[in-house]
Amino acid sequence: MPYKYIKYYFFLFLLVVSLTASAANPFYNIRDFGAKGDGTSLDTKAINDAIDAASNAGGGTVYFPAGTYLSFSIHLKSHISLFLDAGCVLLAADSAANGKYDDAEPNPFDQYQDYGHSHWHNSLIWGADLQDIAIIGTGLINGTGLRRNASARRPWGNKAIALKLCRNVLLRDFTIINGGHFGILATGVDNFTVDNLRMDTNRDGMDIDGCSAVRVSNCTVNSPWDDAICLKSSYALGYAKPTQDVTITNCQVSGYDLGTLYNGTYKRDEWKRVPDKLGPTGRIKFGTESNGGFKNITISNCVFEYCRGLALEAVDGALLEDVSITNITMKDIVNAPIFLRLGARMRGPVADSANGALRRVMISNVLVYNADSHFAVIISGVPHKIIEDVALDNIRIYYRQMDSSFAKIPAIVPENEKDYPEPARMGIMPAYGFFIRHVNGIRLNNIEVSYLGKEIRPAIWMDDVQNAGLFSVRLQAVPGKKMIVLNNTGNFSIRESESFKNKTIKKTVNQSF
Repeated sequence: MPYKYIKYYFFLFLLVVSLTASAANPFYNIRDFGAKGDGTSLDTKAINDAIDAASNAGGGTVYFPAGTYLSFSIHLKSHISLFLDAGCVLLAADSAANGKYDDAEPNPFDQYQDYGHSHWHNSLIWGADLQDIAIIGTGLINGTGLRRNASARRPWGNKAIALKLCRNVLLRDFTIINGGHFGILATGVDNFTVDNLRMDTNRDGMDIDGCSAVRVSNCTVNSPWDDAICLKSSYALGYAKPTQDVTITNCQVSGYDLGTLYNGTYKRDEWKRVPDKLGPTGRIKFGTESNGGFKNITISNCVFEYCRGLALEAVDGALLEDVSITNITMKDIVNAPIFLRLGARMRGPVADSANGALRRVMISNVLVYNADSHFAVIISGVPHKIIEDVALDNIRIYYRQMDSSFAKIPAIVPENEKDYPEPARMGIMPAYGFFIRHVNGIRLNNIEVSYLGKEIRPAIWMDDVQNAGLFSVRLQAVPGKKMIVLNNTGNFSIRESESFKNKTIKKTVNQSF
């Protein structure tokens, strides 16, 4: 057969395959269901009608072509993909206009976590008890009409995307600006992939709550007023479900002024507008909701800039364990570059809050430049809850110039075991490099800390620490000060470290060197 006929029949074959696939799983263009896409007409019904049609056919892709689609609550269904094409803007309507979002559903367990975590229906896009769903494409979700504060008293939408008890979920390639209280709230979602999202939002970027088999990759999240990528484990489902088997990789988080990541200006002028007045947030964090705990989590190859540092918090009686974090760079950090906190807030049913632990954490290959000098790396349990088995390897931290507030360094760092776990609430640390308290089993290997300007404190402060090993540690000395302070510490050793002789201290109440 001549080659030209082979090409012709091959083309026909591909066309038949394509048409067959389309017939089995067609696109449902929302404009065919009446969507105007003019930014002023309300397109909620057209969008939901397209989703219903796809669902009634057994599933399919609901297509958003270029245009601006004004909408209230959109109801996801199983086996549905929303495809936001280039030039598409899904615009959250304002409840002050003609219409409202779905009412927040009742939740008898909302006393155990912030209101926003307890409700899903009051969102721009929501789904519950679904499987095989996706939101994909390079379009934009603009949450201008959403509220950044959750409230039970008004019919406002306060989340861009909310998912509850779903499985096999894919979010990929789109952008969220002004996402409301949460750009993404995923609660009890299993097999969850979030890839290549860009978010510039006015509260949390993404909250991953009680989820398992989670992959977050290649995302850029700017969230000056709250956390960027936040793992949580609340009691919103009515039972304690851990967040576990999670990877977060190749992501960038920041706290630039709202909207300036999206427009490419990266401004830093409005940090005083942050609600707690403690500087931009924008970090990766575990907690504060921690009733179900965190297990088997890996974070790698991530960049923090102009935001708070990495925070791992277990304060509601569950386990935080088996965590590996590696290849992190940070610049212009506004509080503790690393914060490990085991507390006893116990926000949850008493029967489920009897225990709690933070253990088996490895953090390696971290470079931090220009971290806030008020705060050291903080690793702190409480007297009856001891952090266990922490390894810090290959870490380099430069702390910035201290200021006049250091005239008021407290003699004792308060325990605040029932307080909200935030570094600033613990006050100025008595050491500039590391503050380690109520810990059993900690290793510092190949660690360097220094300060950019003046400093008056020692580099390392340990209190109620057992089984601490320092190897190849390099600390910038402070004139007239000892570099390491040990209080109530046992089985301490230091080896192969600049300016220190090898030594082992079996037990000491108070010793400095």
